[in-house]
Amino acid sequence: MRGLGSVEIQREIMSYNVVVVGAGPAGLAAAIRLKQLKPDMRVCLLEKGSQVGAHILSGCVMEPTALDELLPEWRKTPPAICVPAAKDEFVLLTKTRRIKLPTPPQMHNHGNFIISLGSLCAWLAQQAEALGVEIFPGFPAAAPLIENGKVIGVRCGDMGLNKGGTPGPNFAAGVDIHAGVTVLAEGCRGSVSKQLIKQFKLDADCSPQTYGIGFKELWQLPAGRVKPGFIQHSIGWPLDSRTYGGSFLYHLDQDRVYVGFVAGLDYQDPNFKPFEAFQQFKNHPSVKPLLEGGEIVSAGTRALIEGGLQSLPKLEMAGGLLVGDAAGTLNVPKIKGVHVALRSGMLAAEHLAEHNSSEGFDARWRSSASAKELHKVRNIRPGFHKGLWFGLLNGALETITFGKLPWTLKNNADWKSLDKLGAYLRAPEDYATRTLPPKDRLSSVFFAATSHDEHQPAHLKVPDTNICVGRCVTEYDNPCTRFCPAQVYEMVEENGTKRLQINAANCVHCKTCDIKDPYENILWTTPEGGSGPNYQNL
Repeated sequence: MRGLGSVEIQREIMSYNVVVVGAGPAGLAAAIRLKQLKPDMRVCLLEKGSQVGAHILSGCVMEPTALDELLPEWRKTPPAICVPAAKDEFVLLTKTRRIKLPTPPQMHNHGNFIISLGSLCAWLAQQAEALGVEIFPGFPAAAPLIENGKVIGVRCGDMGLNKGGTPGPNFAAGVDIHAGVTVLAEGCRGSVSKQLIKQFKLDADCSPQTYGIGFKELWQLPAGRVKPGFIQHSIGWPLDSRTYGGSFLYHLDQDRVYVGFVAGLDYQDPNFKPFEAFQQFKNHPSVKPLLEGGEIVSAGTRALIEGGLQSLPKLEMAGGLLVGDAAGTLNVPKIKGVHVALRSGMLAAEHLAEHNSSEGFDARWRSSASAKELHKVRNIRPGFHKGLWFGLLNGALETITFGKLPWTLKNNADWKSLDKLGAYLRAPEDYATRTLPPKDRLSSVFFAATSHDEHQPAHLKVPDTNICVGRCVTEYDNPCTRFCPAQVYEMVEENGTKRLQINAANCVHCKTCDIKDPYENILWTTPEGGSGPNYQNL
């Protein structure tokens, strides 16, 4: 019997050899490889989205080598969006100009593919199910199960709770999934991974993690504008020289284009609005003519994990291990993480097939080709902590020396980086007039097709709202109202006083609030199963 408040409830227990949490590329690769090596092994995969791919969002240009190793025949029946890379372009933007720069070697894309990661994961899920993997979409892992200092599985979230957190008339208790090994593949800022990293002190010997916020839209354009396979990246405007980030245009087939923007969450300006910066990029004189007359098909926002090798926690604990971006294996200078995620999942599967234990996986990964790849570029992203121009010079030096310089730069926690009001001296906003959609953040939420039952408890927890109406007002003027891309947080004035209003139904699960709040006073938790965005081909 397990309690929920004062209510005693009975939970069903299901047992497997391995449970994988998260149906992203790392989790799916782990499940597929396990069944390839050990067909009789019982493997369960839990996914919080309503279907595999619904919560998946990435750039995404993919190096195919890892997928070639996992499923050599994949090109015969590729996922829905899969366009061979053609030409690369790298530019510096000012408000009115577009200045071509040499494309960094890490960003050369010959032989790669522009894909929809959501479509790839849906396709991989079909391959996994054909091998016998049991996949359960709409079943978020809400908490780890730990017994005698060992992870023994996860508890799925309860469904049918009232706003106050008590069981409603349609209550269904979350199932306890027991397994010999739990593979955490939740992606960036995974909620269970976060708990286990803290509980097992997996990050005790590494640099703090750092993140970015990434926006992406799929546009349908008038015929003749798109150059399939053309990959364009930019830096500069509308970001100032102290704020890390950039943008992309990925040209697809069928007159479609991906439009995206990333800003580092180590930004200092308390008045910075990442969503507005993305909209400004789209209205740049060199971008606007491409998009005018087109329409947005789908849109979404997601945090990216950018800390690299020096911020990677220990990848194993008793009974569990971390793979992919649950740990932070993104290669930021390449702007690629899919191939590394696939390889980490495959390596985890091979380790479990050989040893049936998580012990030794951390050392195995750190001696792998993926670790060597991240070591070569470890100093490029943190070099931008000192601004754009230092970052570019440092990146060039690291590139020509193949990352062999005898030092490793550290990262800083993003929640500590925000300057207080008045401390960040900046020029007046040099913004363009906006005419392209969406007109505001709520309009953008519509294109994410996000959905949450209004009667469920808010999955965004603010333990101390007194901070919000006190210190945060005077010190930062409530930056959550600006960094959230979905207008989840509002300060509402009533009878001369302010209160925090949380519009949890708007949430697109980017987790920026869990990362950037300067008081660490916002906790993102999993909502009721299947809730959230329903991304289409992102």
